[in-house]
Amino acid sequence: MLTNKTPWIVLLIVWMAGSTWWHVCKIKQLCADDAPETTLTAPASGFTLADGSRFSVGLPGTVNFAKSGAVPNLTRFDVSLDSVATYLQNNPDRQLILTGYYTASETNPSSFSNLGIARAEAIKASLVQRGVEAGSLLTTGVERADLTFNAAGDSVNAGVNGSFAAMMATVASPDSAVSASLASTSTTVPITATVAAGATEETLAKTQKYESVFTPIDLYFKSGSSDYIRTDETRKFFKEAIQYLRTNKDKDLALTGYTDSEGSEDINLNLSKKRANSLKKRLLLQGVSSSQIESGGKGEADPKASNDTESGRKANRRVTVVVQ
Repeated sequence: MLTNKTPWIVLLIVWMAGSTWWHVCKIKQLCADDAPETTLTAPASGFTLADGSRFSVGLPGTVNFAKSGAVPNLTRFDVSLDSVATYLQNNPDRQLILTGYYTASETNPSSFSNLGIARAEAIKASLVQRGVEAGSLLTTGVERADLTFNAAGDSVNAGVNGSFAAMMATVASPDSAVSASLASTSTTVPITATVAAGATEETLAKTQKYESVFTPIDLYFKSGSSDYIRTDETRKFFKEAIQYLRTNKDKDLALTGYTDSEGSEDINLNLSKKRANSLKKRLLLQGVSSSQIESGGKGEADPKASNDTESGRKANRRVTVVVQ
């Protein structure tokens, strides 16, 4: 039997149904017909992906993902990705290292060991579809506590970053990024570095820039010292490398020590090993497993610069570090 309250009840039901639809389909975007590829488009402000002075391309924003998702929102990225693909195809000596980020609060529904790798692999797949050789693309995943979300908390901002490096190795499988080990190579590195006269160990240390844990970085030492000179770039390298090794137990860090040519070969060989081992001890204290650290020395072999000058000898007193 209808009553005077019937119209109000009907209106209440309609309002509740409309509110539910709006929340599920428009806010959460869970309705199939309305759901976009991801829940957040790239911000209007862009940034530049560059390979030094060799190449640069403007990107329309950061690459974003749904929370716990590995499908990137590449809206407006077609032109930029085409440009990156063309550059890599025309420069086979260069690699693009794709680092995917994730937070501890996210789940990993992918088949990869962590969500960061899954996100990096998604960008890699897009570039491979554009004709880029898989070996020109390295992928890695890093957990970050400072990763930001959108206001609703369901989309990750800047889920992938990229950096260029010299070609070092190809990817052995979709879940790994392998670089050549300087510690295991038996070839002699040609003397190509030109060091300015009067250069100090401090100025040499400052020339080293962090690109990726897969890009070797050199640590410099005072004559006879086994304590390397620290910079903001080396701190950044080890922060990322330690985090990566903690979450990828099948990966290693290679430490290769070198000296200048002053003194006997035996003394120099022992000093180069001492430099590498000193660094290994520091890493062990920071929680890196000893099974993940390869430490060795080559003495005065493979000079980076000429030992005929003081500045060249300073450049040769180093430890090269790389994740492999």
